[in-house]
Amino acid sequence: MKKIITVIICVLVAAGVFAACAVNKDNNNTSTDVRPASGAEKLKIVTTIFPEYDWVRQILGKRIDNAEITLLLDSGVDLHSYQPTVDDIVKISNCDLFIYVGGESDEWVEDALAQANNKDMLTVNLLESLGSSIKEEEVKEGMQIEEEDDEVEEEEVEYDEHVWLSLKNAAALCKIICEKISLIDKDNAEIYKVNTEAYISKLNDLDGQFRATVDSAKVKTLVFGDRFPFRYLTDDYGLDYYAAFIGCSAESEASFETIVFLAKKLDELGLKSIMQIESADGSIAGAIKDASQTKDQTVLTLDSMQSTLSKDIDGGVTYLSIMESNLQVLKEALK
Repeated sequence: MKKIITVIICVLVAAGVFAACAVNKDNNNTSTDVRPASGAEKLKIVTTIFPEYDWVRQILGKRIDNAEITLLLDSGVDLHSYQPTVDDIVKISNCDLFIYVGGESDEWVEDALAQANNKDMLTVNLLESLGSSIKEEEVKEGMQIEEEDDEVEEEEVEYDEHVWLSLKNAAALCKIICEKISLIDKDNAEIYKVNTEAYISKLNDLDGQFRATVDSAKVKTLVFGDRFPFRYLTDDYGLDYYAAFIGCSAESEASFETIVFLAKKLDELGLKSIMQIESADGSIAGAIKDASQTKDQTVLTLDSMQSTLSKDIDGGVTYLSIMESNLQVLKEALK
């Protein structure tokens, strides 16, 4: 499979480069040369997911007009099923900074970077940047396992990719991204540093609000009738959880056994809420509710930022605004 992906990317890059050459032939103002660090051309930054994209915007601050920022997953495509287009590959190939998650969902990245035109390109791999603080995928009691997972060899370790859902991780990653941008645009490094420090202060403040909410809550456990991408968040504040599937699962239908197990957990713990993520249709949560004794739980939605659309961004949505909304949902769930 990896060999096939490599061949496809090589073809895509070749096609993109050919197209770029054709444009340059007709337009003398277009150049594929690598610009100097303090040159007049805009910074070219490519990000895969929304949190990365918004972090870059916050770091650039008022200098955002001097950058060309690309969000690859801008139409609701899930990280776990995304495949780059020709245009995506060309943008990556010619950018100054490429930011990506780095998990199994990004297996295509290695080949894309190997074919890049800009050999001076800097990269940020979120998982690698966080080092030993990343977590392995966790299979909890009652969780439905995909069939192919039974065939995975023991030495293969799958890591939870959803690192952006921890405010602590966000702060650490913003520092790293700031350092990379400052290396590219050294003339404005101090501005980026000040912007980053101000933004991290906001992240830390919100982190404190999450901590206070959990510390004062009566409930300390969440039941998810859905995939569970929030392990980094729950671990940050000492919350427990039960869920239908792991965070990266491709499953969309829960088994009878899974539904019954989660319904019993609701009854056992006396929980008044069932959780789901933003892309859910509510069917699994509804089935769990119907299988419970009281059948009176409220279905609440936490936003994992895996389905953020361009129209949402245009409407003013930010990483912080989504996490603030998640805090309000959590307050309701932990009553």
